Amino acid sequence: MKVAAQIREKIKSIPESEPFGYADLGIEATDFFTAAKALERLQKKGTIKKVSKGVFYKPEISIFGEMPPNYDSILQNYLYKADKRVGYVTGYVLYNQLSLTTQMAFTTKIATNRNLKKINIGWLKTNSVKAYAEVTEENYPLLGILDALKDIKSIPDSSASNAIKILMPKIKVLKKNDIEHLIKYALQYPPRVRALLGAILENIFRNKFDLLTLKSSLNPSTNFKLGIKNTVLPTTQNWNII
Repeated sequence: MKVAAQIREKIKSIPESEPFGYADLGIEATDFFTAAKALERLQKKGTIKKVSKGVFYKPEISIFGEMPPNYDSILQNYLYKADKRVGYVTGYVLYNQLSLTTQMAFTTKIATNRNLKKINIGWLKTNSVKAYAEVTEENYPLLGILDALKDIKSIPDSSASNAIKILMPKIKVLKKNDIEHLIKYALQYPPRVRALLGAILENIFRNKFDLLTLKSSLNPSTNFKLGIKNTVLPTTQNWNII
């Protein structure tokens, strides 16, 4: 089957409004030029529309007219590569999901280790930041917690003390293995994150976990001005948090 015919057949099976790329069409690298020409012809016919470079969708026509692409699916398309997670949503959108703030962001921030261009499609606008650790399907919720600790003083519509009150119960219910991984990933974050995580874990679990790696990674003469009330987190003084 010729490449153009192969593309047309494959596109028939893709739901309307769902984004797709070259990988979804099963195109060999040697056929990319031919495929690009075939997709260009389908765009001119209106069969498909371009979302961004290498990403397309079949427009859905309803009684109200042409529907926009599925923005959630478009976002997922940038969080995964070949079915492997390479990024996650962080920043104000994540902090809203964690109930740390009621404010919504106009731009979605994506943490990733890949080179990700900005997305500006309809209401979906993103920018990207470098993730502190290699992102996987298993660890991205833990990285999100560490991101929140990193930004504890700048979360809108919240105070550091209130954010700690909300985060501590979420950390308390994590499995032992997750806590150990949280400690490991924290070592790749700024010192204030390591100190804050250490204080939280010491407060919640007492001596259940070995926190020496976190403690020894910190400069004993450095103080962290986070403005957390001692009544909320009594262990702050043990980690030079003021």
